[in-house]
Amino acid sequence: MAIVSGKPKVDGLSGTVGVLREWQYEGAPMQLHPGDLGWFWRSGPEATAAAVRTWSRDGQILAVGLLDGPGLLRLTIAPDAQLDEELARQLVEDVTRPERGVLPEGRVNIEAPLGALLQDLLLEDGWNADEPWTPLRRDLTKPVRDPAVRIEVVGPERAHEFTAVHRAAFDGSAFTDEHWHAMAAGLPYADARCLVAYDNRGDAVAAVTVWSAGPGRPGLLEPMGVHPEHRRQGYGEAITVAAAAALREQGSSSALVCTPSSNVGAVATYKSAGFRQLPELRDRYRDA
Repeated sequence: MAIVSGKPKVDGLSGTVGVLREWQYEGAPMQLHPGDLGWFWRSGPEATAAAVRTWSRDGQILAVGLLDGPGLLRLTIAPDAQLDEELARQLVEDVTRPERGVLPEGRVNIEAPLGALLQDLLLEDGWNADEPWTPLRRDLTKPVRDPAVRIEVVGPERAHEFTAVHRAAFDGSAFTDEHWHAMAAGLPYADARCLVAYDNRGDAVAAVTVWSAGPGRPGLLEPMGVHPEHRRQGYGEAITVAAAAALREQGSSSALVCTPSSNVGAVATYKSAGFRQLPELRDRYRDA
């Protein structure tokens, strides 16, 4: 059977989230996680469906992509299809030709799992390596230490505290309370938690969202941020430790996070919270 590319409708997103959960396993390369779709869901279910691409054979999904911003395709492939030549060549064909509707014209980036045949074919086709990212992992088989600050799981009534910290922590963020409610209504959020750390005065100082992919599978931190007025006081480490503990409570086997290697402060924070640095990753890109 030929490879068929598709764009799921809103009611088809549950199947996409389901296969992404199944593809998460210990030892897997850093890849698209159900939590990545969950975080994108802040833009609403229709926008999420419009940003998702799938590639299937005989009705079985073999690859899932998320258009996570202009010209960026975050792509992952089923574990047993990483070296599938027919699939890899179809993916290259689809991402190289803008008329296929997968990627726009101009400079585009592709994030794909290390070791997949797609990486080799993109290199052969002249795609370059972009700036490095650092993935980090924390094993959750053992108990996680107390974060030593007040941590709360926030729900709808305190969503404004989470969104305020996020907007302060990330330049250009337009994450509103409405975005939080849209995210929390999404399918992946059934396995997620939003945590906020507070200082001794009761002010919200750091925030993180954790996404489980189910018991025995790696969970994801996306995003984590500290209010700029409260940085270098240990709150980033504390909220990251709390995130690991929350994922362990949900049965996750490990906690994963990925940050630009240039963000040396973030890398140091994750390492101080017990995360182990993994080999760097680089997107593939082509210019216009």
